[in-house]
Amino acid sequence: MPDRTLLTDIAFAAAIVEWRGPAPFHFVAVPDALVGEVHYAARLASYGWGCVPVEVTARGVDFRTSLFPRDGGYLVPLKAAVRREAGIALGDMVEMRVRVFDNPA
Repeated sequence: MPDRTLLTDIAFAAAIVEWRGPAPFHFVAVPDALVGEVHYAARLASYGWGCVPVEVTARGVDFRTSLFPRDGGYLVPLKAAVRREAGIALGDMVEMRVRVFDNPA
């Protein structure tokens, strides 16, 4: 496995929100106060369209996903399998830890 450098490690609590597109998706918005840190790390980690691969912990469940850029901020998508395992539902406040590395695993 290649060496990796941790670019940012943020923790926050936020509510689960739903975006209704062709299919409903559940997200957590990165708080505005932390967006600058993610944006800075994204310079080295983004793979296109502003998406940023991350490792996330929510309610003791670790998973990998990519932050979606949205209106100058970022959204953490929560797949149904992650929500089920963590016992997360729409509207819940969830504490999250989000880590960005320069060489995603």
